[in-house]
Amino acid sequence: MSYPPDPNSPYGGQPEAQPGYGPPQGPSPGYAPQPGYAPQEPQPGHGWPQGPPPGYGYPYNQGYQGQNPPYGYGAPVRTDYAHWGLRVLGAVVDWLVFGLVPTILYFVGAGMAVSSIASSYDPYGDYDSYGSSSSSAGSALIILGFVAGIASFFLMSYFEGTRGQTPGKRVAKIKLIREADGQPLGFGLAIVRRICHFLDGLLFCIGYLLPLWDEKKQTIADKIIKSIVIRTE
Repeated sequence: MSYPPDPNSPYGGQPEAQPGYGPPQGPSPGYAPQPGYAPQEPQPGHGWPQGPPPGYGYPYNQGYQGQNPPYGYGAPVRTDYAHWGLRVLGAVVDWLVFGLVPTILYFVGAGMAVSSIASSYDPYGDYDSYGSSSSSAGSALIILGFVAGIASFFLMSYFEGTRGQTPGKRVAKIKLIREADGQPLGFGLAIVRRICHFLDGLLFCIGYLLPLWDEKKQTIADKIIKSIVIRTE
């Protein structure tokens, strides 16, 4: 037998709601919105990044648009170094364009100067030598060949420093650039690099052969100047 709950009994009926218990009937004290408060919109530069930062990494490097990407930390390894055969082809073509004429002038002039010397003995039996007019012409050709060679040296340095390509390098489809940023060396640095080729010619031209096994296909002059030669195709 069951009895209806006594509303006056502390153990029957529904308990009265106690302060601090049960579902909230309104905003809690101390948490009401403050006057003038409004939700803030996300500010630029805060929150999760929407993409890679500009100017960092490759291929997202925005600071190198239209240029070769920098090859340093985090950059891909180059695989377009010009091999030794292409460099030799470019050098041969450059010699035919810039070096053949000065070489011919020099050796023809030297031959004329030597052949024009006549040797004879004076009445006292002493050896005597004198030159003819062809000796002067030979000397002039030697000087002309030397001047042409110097002009070719500076002209090739200009092409390499400003464009990265001489006629020979253009035929071989290779280009000389700075390793750091992929830009041409500049006229002055190209001259220094050509002077440094003197070191490549030492010890049986070991520096010129170095690209055969060097990882970056560099000569000694390239390593000093920090330049590389790459394929353009």
